[in-house]
Amino acid sequence: MRAASRRSRRTERAAPVMPAYITRRIPYFEYMREEGLVRIEEQADRLIEEVGIEFRDDPEALRIWKDAGADVKDTRVRLPRGMARELLKTAPSKFTQHARNPARSVEIGETSTVFAPIYGAPFTRCLEKGRRYGSFEDFDKLSKLVSMLPSLHHMGLVICEPCDLPVNKRHLDMVLAHMRNSDKPFLGAITEKSRARDSVDMARILFGEAFMRDNCVIMGNVNTNSPLHVDKVVTEAIQVYCGAGQGIVVAPFILGGAMGPVTTAASIAQALAEAMVCGAFSQLVRPGAPFVLGNFLSSMSLKSGAPTFGMPEPVASNYIIGQLARRLGVPLRCGGSLTASKLPDAQAAAESADSMHSTAMGGANFVLHSAGWMEGGLVSGFEKLVIDADRLGAYQKLLGGIDTDDNALGADAYEDVEPAGHFLGSAHTMRNYETAYYDAVLSDSESFEQWTERGGKDTAQRAFERWNKMLDEHQPPPLDEAVNEALAEFVEKKKQSMPDAWY
Repeated sequence: MRAASRRSRRTERAAPVMPAYITRRIPYFEYMREEGLVRIEEQADRLIEEVGIEFRDDPEALRIWKDAGADVKDTRVRLPRGMARELLKTAPSKFTQHARNPARSVEIGETSTVFAPIYGAPFTRCLEKGRRYGSFEDFDKLSKLVSMLPSLHHMGLVICEPCDLPVNKRHLDMVLAHMRNSDKPFLGAITEKSRARDSVDMARILFGEAFMRDNCVIMGNVNTNSPLHVDKVVTEAIQVYCGAGQGIVVAPFILGGAMGPVTTAASIAQALAEAMVCGAFSQLVRPGAPFVLGNFLSSMSLKSGAPTFGMPEPVASNYIIGQLARRLGVPLRCGGSLTASKLPDAQAAAESADSMHSTAMGGANFVLHSAGWMEGGLVSGFEKLVIDADRLGAYQKLLGGIDTDDNALGADAYEDVEPAGHFLGSAHTMRNYETAYYDAVLSDSESFEQWTERGGKDTAQRAFERWNKMLDEHQPPPLDEAVNEALAEFVEKKKQSMPDAWY
């Protein structure tokens, strides 16, 4: 009877009420001393001024740079020292991305932290079906799960690639699914200029043109083509999103020894240079447009060339890029629950924990790949999504700090507990027991006998059962019928306007 009562209480506490985003109340971990930071900044400035950045395939981007006074020769852009930093002064240090449910809106920058799921995996994996190409059915299920997980504050966009849909049309179905399945904020498409425009146009339908004119309701997330190359996917996305007053996230994706120097400090300096120039470009497009500086530095096995995750070098880069972003005064995207593991196993847990801990302690404000990342980003794992999300809830407590008021210090706890007594039934315990400790839903802390009696299930099996139960319980948030019909009409008209393309 007591065991059943414990299980009942555990179920009631399985979905803790969490705010729409995390407000940090603890200091940052300052990994690098001043002299090291200055040297990295100087190297980044030297790359921008002397080596320059390639801006290819976008004449409009080159025109914008020329008009701003940059040194443009063919497709190489060089900026006078200090120009990028000066332009970045108009980028907000913090901004709101509004959700259609105002209670879900998030603050990005300064002391806030926002977690979003894996982005861009072409494959999915679950215990029942194994590893496979992602489908729209998978995408729809993952979207519903993210909408229900309180420690994931943001939907992202490409939780997996729906490979059964045409390449030139799948963005329409993905954006629409996020809009219907959830009332959290989301990202838009970036792979081609027209797809970015479609995403912005759909956001106008959802939020209304007047509201969107003065508020950020959608962002694009792009990667530079390292080393020192910004292609038109990036510049056109910046022009579309920032031109509409919306946000852009730019993250150089550097595999050390391949797309950047093998030494960590050099790769960080290169990433800083690439991201700063893109941020400066965003402010030329529209001063004050939300910009998030990103860094995605991966080490690799120098024996095989395979990327590695959770290793000490990229962990250190999370801390250092946090310091550099704060010195620039711009929001930061980095890190996540990253692993090269093929399964949600001990390797996945260890690598994800090291990567995520440095992400949080280093001060990242917007974290893609917070949950579900497997196999170096090739696979979105159903079980890993909910396992990671369970651990993300612990960061809500960790980053929120420890209270020291009278209740937190147990000022009255000793009034009814004598020395050598116990606090199990005290008034202080009864008043605080539901909120005193984070309840990790997927962690089993029962006795061996109780665990055996309940099937002896490992974490992956418990996660499998949890996400399936969640899908059975999913209820889409209400959406105005006129808006829903307008979105459906927009999507159908766009699809009818072009033939299917599969590459």
